[in-house]
Parts: sequence; C-alpha cells; structure tokens
Amino acid sequence: MVSYELSRVAGAERAIIDPFLSDAPVRLSALASALGLRVISAQLPSGISGEIRPDPQTPAGFSIRVNKNDPARRQRFTVAHEIGHYLLHRDEIGDGITDDVLYRSSLSDSREAQANRLAADLLMPDRLLAFWKDRAAKLGEEDVVSFLADKFNVSAAAMKIRLGIE
Repeated sequence: MVSYELSRVAGAERAIIDPFLSDAPVRLSALASALGLRVISAQLPSGISGEIRPDPQTPAGFSIRVNKNDPARRQRFTVAHEIGHYLLHRDEIGDGITDDVLYRSSLSDSREAQANRLAADLLMPDRLLAFWKDRAAKLGEEDVVSFLADKFNVSAAAMKIRLGIE
C-alpha cells in the first residue's frame, strides 16, 4: 500500500518519480538528479548519516550529503530519507537538516517518520515489492526477506519493516 506521504507528492515531481519506481533496485542517485538534487558522498561526523542543505548551484536548490563510511545499503536509505525531506518538508529545511543514525533531526518525530515512510516507498515500491514477493514464492526462496533485501538493495531490517514483520 502506498503511504500517505507518497500520495501527497503530486504534479511534476510525481511525474519525475514514477518512472523510477518500475525497476528494482530503484536508481536512487538518478532519481535525485532528475529532481534537481545533488548527492555527495562525504566524510560526516560519527553518528551522522546524512543531511540536506541549501545549494544554489543545483536546479532544486539543495544538496544531499551522505556519510561515505556507512554501509552502501544504509547510504541508499539515507539518500531516500533526505529526498523525502525535500519532497515533504523543503519549506522547513532552512539552513539544513542533519539526520543521525536513527534518522532523527531537529524536526519533529512525525516529520522524521514521514520521511522514513516516503523513503520506504521510494526504495521498495509497492507494486514491485508485490511482484518480487510472488516471484520469490514461485522460485521457492526459503529466506524471502534476504531475497527481497538483495533485490531492492536495502537492509534486511528495512525490508522486514516494509513487509510488516517487525
């Protein structure tokens, strides 16, 4: 089921996003670029996963920095989470939003939860997830969570949450 957050994204931005949600794993860097965002792999302080900051050099006016020391799958979630902030909260970004390893920032917990739900929709689109769950069953996959996590290039923990297992 598509989150309320993804349903709030409309118009031109939804038209940009939708084509990226048809193949797993979602090409997240290309999606960010299509939205006019720059993604930068950076040395961030320990405990900081990523941030979105104003950047007048980009078409969208924002850049995402992701901690290059985090595992690749965590970096993907961080980028999706920051895209979520851009799509849902750009009027609240101000000088920037920095998210710690638990995806908490100075924004309210509800705003962080919204960015997380939108990130999950971007990384693990509903229609694709249903297709690959069915495919896993037909292939006789014993560890469906790992199979799907690998297919979508996300952590097993993120996949379990998306599947409602945890």
